Amino acid sequence: MTSRETGDTAWVLDPILQVPHVVAAVLLTRDGLITGYTDALSRPTAERVAAITSTVQGAARTAAAAFADREDAEIRQVVIESDHGYVLIVPTDHGTCVAAYGTGEVRLDLLAHRVHSQVARLGEKAMSAAPRTTDGGAPA
Repeated sequence: MTSRETGDTAWVLDPILQVPHVVAAVLLTRDGLITGYTDALSRPTAERVAAITSTVQGAARTAAAAFADREDAEIRQVVIESDHGYVLIVPTDHGTCVAAYGTGEVRLDLLAHRVHSQVARLGEKAMSAAPRTTDGGAPA
């Protein structure tokens, strides 16, 4: 059940898998680059999910802005319900996103709570990171 690939993302994704009927989760950048994924997904599938998730987020932002007659909108979550189950996409404030998939039996409220909790933890970790200098390195 641990997450694979870049860096230590298990602390973000594994708690999401603890929700009953959740099958897989992905951590990605806003532009669709995968930073971690769970064992239920192969690398090619995770990359495909990340690319699609990025596109869905962009479309959701555009639709929300259009309905509000605004230039831009930030989304809090996107929920996709299909005959196979649910996809929940939650962007963070620092350019990443968590997407999770649960079967039709998943309790969407529990899944949403867990994903939003993990997104908040990601934000806390990003805020506690050491500040960078203008050249990208750590301060002296």
